[in-house]
Amino acid sequence: MDEVAGDLDGLVLAARAGGSWAFGRLWEMLSPAVAAYVRNRGARDPDDVTSEVFLAAFTGLAGFEGDGRAFRSWLFTIAHHKAVDSLRRGPGRRELPVDVLDDGRSAPSAESRALEHLADEDVRAMLATLSPDQRDVLLLRLVADLELAEVARVVGKPVGAVKALQHRGLARLRKELGRPVSDDGPEAIAQLR
Repeated sequence: MDEVAGDLDGLVLAARAGGSWAFGRLWEMLSPAVAAYVRNRGARDPDDVTSEVFLAAFTGLAGFEGDGRAFRSWLFTIAHHKAVDSLRRGPGRRELPVDVLDDGRSAPSAESRALEHLADEDVRAMLATLSPDQRDVLLLRLVADLELAEVARVVGKPVGAVKALQHRGLARLRKELGRPVSDDGPEAIAQLR
């Protein structure tokens, strides 16, 4: 068992026992991946949906049973459903972003902001070439780091169908990139960079 999995196991146990500090650490560890998943899934307000996911997990934690890996899978099942709900709600009311005051201590360079924006747009453009099912499977495999069986439970499809969706999605990305990409789960995302 690696260190992160061990930490996750311990944090889940502590959170189930009522340790709010542990749930806070779970948020710190997992919210970036949840936000990336719901953002790339097309949620209108990824930060809001991420908060909804953790609120649902917090309120349902007493009924949860399992280790850190099972918690991660359960959390991304919630994220999947919340992202679908967000898309069904439609654009709705949009709030204007609050300007953050610059305290002058640090600021990213214009170049780094531009590169981050281009990278995000490139990823979104590549994901847009996939079918919604292919996109879901690849995001759950590569961003959420779920196993095939866990992804199958989240999306409600047989493992064989998930494998096929992963294979076709990666083949489509290979074509878009014009270079080979393996079908091997987390290793595939490293080759996409």
